[in-house]
Amino acid sequence: MCQLLGMNANTPTDVMFSFTGLATRADEHKDGFGIAFFEGKGLRLFVDNASARESPVAELVKRYPIKSDNVIAHIRKATQGRTSLENCHPFVRELWGRYWVFAHNGDLKGFHPRLHAAFRPVGDTDSERAFCWLMQELNKAHASVPSIEELTATLRELMPQLARHGTFNMLLSNGQALWAHCSTRLQYLVREHPFRPAKLQDEDLRVDFASLTTPDDRVAIIATEPLTADEPWTGFAGGELKVFVDGRPLAA
Repeated sequence: MCQLLGMNANTPTDVMFSFTGLATRADEHKDGFGIAFFEGKGLRLFVDNASARESPVAELVKRYPIKSDNVIAHIRKATQGRTSLENCHPFVRELWGRYWVFAHNGDLKGFHPRLHAAFRPVGDTDSERAFCWLMQELNKAHASVPSIEELTATLRELMPQLARHGTFNMLLSNGQALWAHCSTRLQYLVREHPFRPAKLQDEDLRVDFASLTTPDDRVAIIATEPLTADEPWTGFAGGELKVFVDGRPLAA
């Protein structure tokens, strides 16, 4: 299946160390990649249906000095849908005057909801159908953008309806927060003062975060599998939904 990477921080932060670790795993997950960076209410989105190991777009992203406080990235191993640009995650939609970004790891069987005109998939993946349905149901539940706590409560009601169709590990963000749901496998860590060096799990690359940060910085990283070999990653429980704000998970 696919692999996910999310970052939520209390200040705009460079995610290239973690993205490099994710891209290293694209030998197996070679059916496309994508990454979305929020900048205020704006969004930068890069996708390609080539492997992140080989894509010139991925090389551009690795060298692009983008800093963001909410990032979602994805490398694809196709289970449903063709290997094509329109099927690459993350997917983006507008709701309540904000961009929403979504990426999914898993396989949903028999999920063909009735969708109205405002939220329709462009590609043919179960993932994009799930995202469109989520946006449709959020729009039904709230007349305008609600608080993060209200959104989280609504998402807790919606997640089981998707997860009953199969594996539903996902990341979702509107630039204000980052939501992560685990069916089978998801990990997170929080980097904060005092910052320490870290080494990638799959590549000989090390960064000393103390030289790149201030004592006030805080960053949460969410990934399918731990990206570093020497940091304290914490696993999600099956069926768990977490929301990250300002670089840390909010209390349930």
